[in-house]
Amino acid sequence: MSGLGVVYWKELADYLGSRKFIILFLIVALTAGTIIYVINQSVSSDVSQFSGDFLFLKLFTFSAGTIPSFIFFVSFFGPLIGIIFGFDAINSERSGGTMSMVLSQPIYRDALINGKFLAGITTIAVMLISIIVIISGLEMAVFGIIPTMQELARIGIFFLVSIVYIGFWMGLGILFSILFRQTATSALISIMVWIFFSFFILMVANVIADQVAPLGNNATLELMGRNENIRNMILRVSPLILFQECTTAILNPSIRFFGISTALKSMEVIPGPLSIGQSVLVVWPQFVILIALILVCFAVSYVVFMRQEIRST
Repeated sequence: MSGLGVVYWKELADYLGSRKFIILFLIVALTAGTIIYVINQSVSSDVSQFSGDFLFLKLFTFSAGTIPSFIFFVSFFGPLIGIIFGFDAINSERSGGTMSMVLSQPIYRDALINGKFLAGITTIAVMLISIIVIISGLEMAVFGIIPTMQELARIGIFFLVSIVYIGFWMGLGILFSILFRQTATSALISIMVWIFFSFFILMVANVIADQVAPLGNNATLELMGRNENIRNMILRVSPLILFQECTTAILNPSIRFFGISTALKSMEVIPGPLSIGQSVLVVWPQFVILIALILVCFAVSYVVFMRQEIRST
């Protein structure tokens, strides 16, 4: 791991000083300000929308009209941010002729790829925590809502889940950057995977579920539950669905189940907010799958990069 610190700090300085980081940060900050403005207008017109407990968390999950919630923003645009930081991590070094020069120094391959990955994760963490702090500060300044310790803990868990989620897409971009020599090719393949898991996976899940458990006019509750279970099982292949379920349960303490069949089993449960530990248990399988995805993606990238032949040009 000789040279890991050198690669890490060099890549981190490049990321934080790059134009794409500044542009992305401005876009995210503008979006955060827009969300707060829309919430302010909605509160002014209908105060009853923000009654009850966990008001600070509601501002992260609130959506009005065409303006999505902050959760939707992270789930939809987070993959693009990760891909932008990863799609040219390796092949840009090759096309620029600097890869062999860097490896000719006392820097090993594992230090190079680990340093790039850690620097990217750190940059994403800095961007995300900055936006969360901006939204929280605006919420306290505009609405006068002070978060409780439980709400702060839930936001911290949301931050960790978001880092894992966006980190997976950055790792996927790095993998395609290793597999393809052209940066345009790695970017296009990464975006195609994102489009599939964001849009087409829903159609695929519906088609397969309807074929395996078709619903007719006289469909029973058992058949409806089987159809829903098959559909959810296929949808949970998508990191976007896993992230949305995780963050929804963490930021909404009243969520205790997903899907029709589980809801039918929980109809007799007295409604009420869950503790942090209980909310984590609700989505623990989804979170474990997200962690497994990022580990597998990085492991494949690591093995492929360590075995590739690098020639000086």
